[in-house]
Amino acid sequence: MAQRKLISFDWAMKRLLRSKANFEVLEGFLSELLKDDIEILEILESEGNKATHDDKLNQVDLKVKNRNGEIILVEVQHDRELDYLHRILYASSKTITEHLKEGDAYQEVVKVVSVSILYFDLGQGQDYVYHGKTDFIGIHQHDHLQLNSRQQRMFNKQQAYAIFPEYYLLKVNQFDGVARDSLDEWMYFLKNGEIKEDFAAKGLKKAQEVMAVLKLSDAERAQYERYVDYMHYEASMSWSLYQDGRFDGIAEGIEQGLEQGLEQGRQEAMLNLAKNMKQAGESLEKIASYTGLGLAQLQQL
Repeated sequence: MAQRKLISFDWAMKRLLRSKANFEVLEGFLSELLKDDIEILEILESEGNKATHDDKLNQVDLKVKNRNGEIILVEVQHDRELDYLHRILYASSKTITEHLKEGDAYQEVVKVVSVSILYFDLGQGQDYVYHGKTDFIGIHQHDHLQLNSRQQRMFNKQQAYAIFPEYYLLKVNQFDGVARDSLDEWMYFLKNGEIKEDFAAKGLKKAQEVMAVLKLSDAERAQYERYVDYMHYEASMSWSLYQDGRFDGIAEGIEQGLEQGLEQGRQEAMLNLAKNMKQAGESLEKIASYTGLGLAQLQQL
């Protein structure tokens, strides 16, 4: 395998692209993806931001705020996850609640854009870039629900879907390697770690400047090489499990475990609720109707 001349994008996000001097790289990538002139104001702290090699546990690799007050979550994911769509829904929902102060009106809810750079095959589909948004469509007239003029002025948004989180899924491995436009130039870089001389997409020239492996210090290069080795190992293990059929068995075991865990958690929650209601003086009949627990079980609490 040829030695990469540029470091991987996910490693750069954790070490280099957090510097304001290098915002141009991420701004260029997001501008090409979102078809807008993105300007990053600041990097926001996230519970998922970790600098260890075990970055597969990250909920969010990078959280930024642009000049429009929107929060953009950027994540690079290598490991196959059956519930990945649920995870990005959780991350965007959590971000919304984290940034709504107590007492704020609902109109202060922040706009969240989730960007996932995926190095595994998520779901079924032939494209390599997917965009998801919440759009309300009439079931009889098939029209799209619009904001009225007063709402547009109040919320500074033109469309109803602009209030809700939006999701971009970039399936890097599915990209065919042909750069047809500026976003494809970024896809080519994400897949191959190379930037061709004729590429003109926003941010790529800066990326070529700041992400060169040769420009790393000896300590940084050693750390990066360990990270690459680890990612190769993780990919090999995941592929081996998938090839010999064990992945499906593991997935089935996980699903069964989740079902058992959810039922156990539900039982514990109902018991705790019953205890609280009993301490508050509620009748056993009322507690039973709320929790679904039997009277004999409630008498033993």
